[in-house]
Amino acid sequence: QVQLVESGGGLVQAGDSLRLSCAASGGTFSRYNMGWFRQAPGKDREFVVAKRWTDGYTYYSDSAKGRFSISRDYAKNSVYLQMNDLKPEDTAVYRCAATVFSEPLSLENRYAYWGQGTQVTVSS
Repeated sequence: QVQLVESGGGLVQAGDSLRLSCAASGGTFSRYNMGWFRQAPGKDREFVVAKRWTDGYTYYSDSAKGRFSISRDYAKNSVYLQMNDLKPEDTAVYRCAATVFSEPLSLENRYAYWGQGTQVTVSS
């Protein structure tokens, strides 16, 4: 079983960039595909981005495409979410998640392990 801990959230201005980190422990990190989801106040949790590491295929939400990217450091057992050109509508709690499935990685029910989340607030 893998434990996930996010960090890197904070208060930024519109147009800024932010990189979130997700540190994994307690499992064989290399066997998991990883994704990022977010939940804004009063809204359902939504998919942001995920990557299938066997072939590098990346799933993007429409809101993330062109602005967000996902990367991974196997040596540090970590995955990252790079967010550029942030907008007020990106304000949410961001959570990373791990799955042993290879597709479709945009569905939250594919993920068995979740971090607690980190708050991102974008001011206009």
